[in-house]
Amino acid sequence: MTKAPLTLYLAAPRGFCAGVDRAIKIVELALEKWGAPVYVRHEIVHNKFVVDDLKGKGAVFVEELEDCPDDRPVIFSAHGVPKSVPAAASAREMVYVDATCPLVSKVHIEAQRHADNGLQMIMIGHAGHPETVGTMGQLPDGEVLLVETVEDVAGVDVRDPEQLAFVTQTTLSVDDTADIVEALNTRFPAIVGPHKEDICYATTNRQEAVKAMAPMADAMLVVGAPNSSNSQRLVEVGRKAGCDYSQLVMRGKDIDWRALDGIKSIGITAGASAPEVLINEVIDAFKARYDVTVEQVETAVENVEFKVPRVLREPTTKRAT
Repeated sequence: MTKAPLTLYLAAPRGFCAGVDRAIKIVELALEKWGAPVYVRHEIVHNKFVVDDLKGKGAVFVEELEDCPDDRPVIFSAHGVPKSVPAAASAREMVYVDATCPLVSKVHIEAQRHADNGLQMIMIGHAGHPETVGTMGQLPDGEVLLVETVEDVAGVDVRDPEQLAFVTQTTLSVDDTADIVEALNTRFPAIVGPHKEDICYATTNRQEAVKAMAPMADAMLVVGAPNSSNSQRLVEVGRKAGCDYSQLVMRGKDIDWRALDGIKSIGITAGASAPEVLINEVIDAFKARYDVTVEQVETAVENVEFKVPRVLREPTTKRAT
């Protein structure tokens, strides 16, 4: 049977960012250095395929530090942790490695600097997300107020409107965040913002590629995990950019073929924690059903690389932060 033609637009950049790549490498190097098991507090990155692969190599994933033994190394996830977590690890004399993305660490440093200058913090983020929990946990309770929407800004109760600063989660929608920042600046004219945008380069670049691709595609799929904030934002950006059918899939087997019946073009991208092997799996699933022509939609070239902590580059065993 003759396959129907399909144009497959492939977003670039897509998939792994430098922070995710570094975090996975940290777990792999820790296993090489100390042997299995190595404990990881929370999913190192939000992708089941990646987590399962590391489990197979000897990583043990737990939600809390209390679930880790004192005598095995523990790694903190790329999303960051509250200050209380490394403090507790130090108190127990544990060997720990912090895999927090350097761009998230930059936000932590910003928050601390503003607090040292006497400013109360407002954080734009998603309640309960590990990155938000980690950033808010850099300062004492009550010093960081969370807003998720423009509507939240109207109701936020601050200590002194003249002594405020804001930071943001790194994986938010660029456009939605801009609206919230505008609302903050309107209500609190004296509020201090970041020197440079907190939303990371990878999030911004992937959203820009989707904006360029979405108007050309009959449908769009984002390869990623349901608990991945940056992946969910790509789905939303696709819809807002004109692609009504914009959906998240974890694997090729998750594609809803009935919903795609009759399409002539499909856009494919992936969240920052989705490996290329899963993207290729989705592409191969389309090639099995259609006569596919692949066109890359490139809006940026990424060459960012982050070093792993020194403890993993040295032969001696010592604690890293």
